[in-house]
Amino acid sequence: MTDQAYESAYLTWRSSLATLLADAAQLERWQERRYRFAHRVGALLTEAHGESPAVTGPVLYGVFATGAGLCYVGQTQEAERRLRDLPVGESHHLANTVPPELWEKVVVIRWPLLLSGVSGAEQSLVEEMGSVVCGLALEHALQVVTNPPLNSRRRRTSGDWRPRNLTQSRSRGALHAQRIPELSRLVHASWTALSQATAAGHPTVIAGDAGRVVFPSALHEPPGAPGDLPQGDGDG
Repeated sequence: MTDQAYESAYLTWRSSLATLLADAAQLERWQERRYRFAHRVGALLTEAHGESPAVTGPVLYGVFATGAGLCYVGQTQEAERRLRDLPVGESHHLANTVPPELWEKVVVIRWPLLLSGVSGAEQSLVEEMGSVVCGLALEHALQVVTNPPLNSRRRRTSGDWRPRNLTQSRSRGALHAQRIPELSRLVHASWTALSQATAAGHPTVIAGDAGRVVFPSALHEPPGAPGDLPQGDGDG
């Protein structure tokens, strides 16, 4: 995209938002619609779905944006809380940069379910490291392999950005990542399988053995559909 086309698209975005927020009633409608969508995404990420149980505890997750592809990889010890908040954006920056309406899919890996596939020695290492450090180590290993753009830069107080060299990181996760190669390989294999899934046939959730992939892109409703109305009772 040329600079001129980029600036034109940016001005169109601002103009569209100004129309959507034209008065107090429109602002309320905007708030309700956005939260309704974010709530539905959060529910799909965490609640039981068919034979797939509710997602709780430690997970790795990655968000793919329409067009841009994978943009962020993270981890949490409390999936039931963090994944619900992820599309709302009250305690996580991602939704402020990439609105959930533009998320193509979200991959979630419940890595503790993969521990039975590693050696006893590595299981002992994981126990010694603890769930928090192990989650950080797996997050780092997955970020190095996938290189998501929003994990690859840091904001600076001067208002600009500086690149992060993930391979030279001295974070807790980076320092421990090499200790669990078997689990890292299993995580990457599960990640690859789920991240290659598509929403053909318009599913909202596809479950895997150790996680799921959710398709926010399949939730969009045509104009005039019930979910498009300015309802106050929504999902919240």
